[in-house]
Amino acid sequence: MTNIEIIPSGTVTSPEGFYAGAVAAGIKPGTKDKLDLGILFSEAPCEAVAMFTTNRIKAAPVVLSQQRLQSGRATAIVMNSGCANAFTGEQGMTDAAKMTELAAKGIGIMPEDVLVASTGVIGHCLPMKRIQTKIDRIILTRDGGRGLAKAIMTTDTVPKEVALKVRSAGGEFTIGGVAKGSGMIHPNLATMLCVLSTDARVGLGFLKRALRKAVAVSFNMISVDGDTSTNDMVLVMANGLAQNAIITKAPQGRAFQQALDQVCIHLAKSIARDGEGATKLIEVTVNGALSISDARIAARTVVSSNLVKAAVYGSDPNWGRVVAALGRSGVEVVESKIGLYFGDVCLVRGGSPEPFDDKRALAVLQGPEVSIRLELNLGRGSATAWGCDLTEKYVKINSEYLT
Repeated sequence: MTNIEIIPSGTVTSPEGFYAGAVAAGIKPGTKDKLDLGILFSEAPCEAVAMFTTNRIKAAPVVLSQQRLQSGRATAIVMNSGCANAFTGEQGMTDAAKMTELAAKGIGIMPEDVLVASTGVIGHCLPMKRIQTKIDRIILTRDGGRGLAKAIMTTDTVPKEVALKVRSAGGEFTIGGVAKGSGMIHPNLATMLCVLSTDARVGLGFLKRALRKAVAVSFNMISVDGDTSTNDMVLVMANGLAQNAIITKAPQGRAFQQALDQVCIHLAKSIARDGEGATKLIEVTVNGALSISDARIAARTVVSSNLVKAAVYGSDPNWGRVVAALGRSGVEVVESKIGLYFGDVCLVRGGSPEPFDDKRALAVLQGPEVSIRLELNLGRGSATAWGCDLTEKYVKINSEYLT
């Protein structure tokens, strides 16, 4: 029997052997006192795998981390916000490597064992003098994950972190994580950073498969604005200090996969909920598609629709926008079989409009979390995607990002 429980105030340093710290280095434009540079370190070398942005233009830290992860090992990651170090040419690669050298020197490990991640404004070089001056002031502690979560925030309004304790027949272990993301969020990794940690003993091959599956049902199922960033990374580091039976495949891997999925979905929903200018979380579930792939495509298309997002913001039960988005998703549908619900309010049944109580529909749309469910009645494919409403504040934030 498997028991999974949320750790109160859990974070990326909740698993055994992980330490983190952060400092205000003055990287964020116009600020000197906000945390913007941090390090996560494991006292034992980790099995490490990551998934990166699908954008053809990849930031220097993405390129460097991809190269170093070919070994499947890492001990630390240094992260900053305020400057993406993207589209910065050879200087960007030099600066990314220098960041890992500085972090490694302070910790006492080799630079090759350090990864790097950056987020912020594209096309600006890192202020390396400030980083070099302040990085030595980072103090790594067992509860430093909370500071790291704040240090990677850009337009985020809240830090995003979680940890779960898992007890199964194969032993006990913990999975933790921090993430950032608020704008430039779209399926297939988008404008987000996420670092996951675990003290579980996990085989590298299984860890790769587990991360791919977890990302597919979480970070690849969120959308805020349809833009995909140059810097996205989801990293998982496993140091094995829990001394559980080593996980290499199912069935012992089921508990690990379940917990990893939960951590990633929690962080993904936190990102969607904190979308720039957002007032509501939108959850779109598609059931009865011909395949899981079709269900995912349909759910992502609906949750990404600006017309749907605007209608949710205005609490307007304009369900026609939902079926229009479904229709343009390209998945197989039969109009006469479609059902549509806002919360538990049925608006369409068997492809025909259903009389509904306006007040009940309005109550669903006025809540902080708006649930939209589509029943296609064609097969067994199901999927859920998350997004947020579209507000005037989103335009304001992104029209003044550099000013």
